[in-house]
Amino acid sequence: MAVLEQINGPQDLKRLDQRQLKVLSEELRAFLVETVSKTGGHMASNLGAVELTIAIHRVFDTSKDRLVFDVGHQCYVHKILTGRRELFSTLRQLGGISGYPRPSESIHDAFIAGHASNSVSVALGMARSRTLQDEDYQVLALIGDGALTGGLSYEGLNDAGASGEPLIVILNDNGMSIAPNVGGMSRHLSYIRTRASYYRFKKAYRKVLQRLPGGRGLYRFNHRVKTAVKKLILPCTMFEDMGFTYLGPVDGHNIEQLCTTLQWAKELDCPVVVHVKTQKGKGYAPAEANPDRFHGVGGFDPDTGVIPPAKEDFSAVFGRTMEQMAEEDPRVCAITAAMVDGTGLRDFARFFPSRFFDVGIAEGHAVAMAAGMAKQGLLPVFAVYSSFLQRGYDMLLHDVALQNLHVVFAVDRAGLVGADGATHHGVADGAYLSQIPGMTVLAPASFQELRDMLRRAVLQLSGPVAVRYPRGGEGDYREAWSGQPADRLSEGRDLTILTYGTMACEAERAARRLAAENGLSVEVLKLNRIAPLPWEPVLESVKKTGRLVVAEDCLAFGSVGEQISAALAKAQVCAGIRLLNLGQRFVQQGTVPQLRRSLGLDAQGIYEAAVEVFDDK
Repeated sequence: MAVLEQINGPQDLKRLDQRQLKVLSEELRAFLVETVSKTGGHMASNLGAVELTIAIHRVFDTSKDRLVFDVGHQCYVHKILTGRRELFSTLRQLGGISGYPRPSESIHDAFIAGHASNSVSVALGMARSRTLQDEDYQVLALIGDGALTGGLSYEGLNDAGASGEPLIVILNDNGMSIAPNVGGMSRHLSYIRTRASYYRFKKAYRKVLQRLPGGRGLYRFNHRVKTAVKKLILPCTMFEDMGFTYLGPVDGHNIEQLCTTLQWAKELDCPVVVHVKTQKGKGYAPAEANPDRFHGVGGFDPDTGVIPPAKEDFSAVFGRTMEQMAEEDPRVCAITAAMVDGTGLRDFARFFPSRFFDVGIAEGHAVAMAAGMAKQGLLPVFAVYSSFLQRGYDMLLHDVALQNLHVVFAVDRAGLVGADGATHHGVADGAYLSQIPGMTVLAPASFQELRDMLRRAVLQLSGPVAVRYPRGGEGDYREAWSGQPADRLSEGRDLTILTYGTMACEAERAARRLAAENGLSVEVLKLNRIAPLPWEPVLESVKKTGRLVVAEDCLAFGSVGEQISAALAKAQVCAGIRLLNLGQRFVQQGTVPQLRRSLGLDAQGIYEAAVEVFDDK
């Protein structure tokens, strides 16, 4: 029987010997490749964290000890080892298990984690809660080197190191070297610090000194001397300067060494950083050769690693349009927050390296930097996923809008995004961007509209502008932008259906069915600009039809539908109204068509709402 098939929970790991653990690592990698090739998901990061995850579960009990993931896309092995192996074929599927930690799935998932750089802060909060309530459990934050490009991680590290709270920060370093350890002496000292005999000697030495008269003072003096000498030899002292005990670097693919180091960190009873070196994509040649391509993938051939060519999508159209504008105007610059490929800017970075800026996972910094660029005469475009732009809200208000600076926000992944689920759906930006004084928000429904609106946003408009567009491809609507804030896609006298973006395709299908099956004359109004809202065409249409259905894939509060309802009431226009949106709930994963269907936001749902409002009026 395969070793993996014998693992029904973390307790089963503790009885395996080193040979079996090595076999288990190989089987886990094979299982990941086979499963994720069908479901899609995050591959390279999980392949690199196999031995580290095994070691964590060998040393700690995550049903009680709190393991906080950073970002969370490296949690697949953790899920497999904590009783969810047989559910793994449902990964990221409607009704299946999430691609991120989810406490509602398992007691072993300590905290939801879909965005980066918050793990140390969350873990410190848990550690302080443990101390105040006089409880006994370990707290770990597992953070990747990429997440350390986010400023929030340093806020957490600064406070955690100074707190003295027993806390273990595991730095999974799989690419970016924070402060390289250089030379033979460095390697030798790292080797010594990760040997079990060194831990036992240091532990006994400290206990003996603490029992002797004046021993505590002698230990502190020796520790200061040792630290001073180490600073001359080892450059990686940032964490120790913050108040952490630093252990490592440790070979992240050596389970025995990992277990030894983690056990020592557990016994130190203070803030500890365990620096683990891993290889992204480890054990699967295609992912080792192209870790970026296998970071997040759809389906692929597990035997060859061949990923089907990507279909044309909004992100690619955005990238090419940016390249064209950069050729025309030397002031055009592109900014991304560690999403070069995801936002379609790979070629822009290659063609215009001096005007391309990847700031790492630091959206707030990106917004503030863009404000500085705009103030001095450049045309900065910040390409960012909708759910990640949330972290730059203060800078949107204070640094950009307050001075009415011309910064363009290319808001990718707006609306429902599919398999990444609740942490990544872009369902709040429409409301919070509309609240910002002076902000213009455009919503293209086709590739050509994106090209036209982006050019207008960058080269013609002033002040802050957002162009929001969905993940993936366009629907049936393929028109160019009329240049107007709203377009009437069909004339009607009985009912108005109002929407924006690619939801226009669903609205048009519903309108055709209402005409064919119910004999209704339906007016479909597509908003091209959702902030400031174009009131006149909406009022004109609703006054004529007396009935309104608004369909949008966003949260209810602050939605376009709510704003229009308020405006109609203020204008004393009496109309039958149905607002179709997500309500006030977080939506889990599934394909976009599945989610629209379940939420009543597809053509069928719009049709049914229209029939209801017509019958009620």
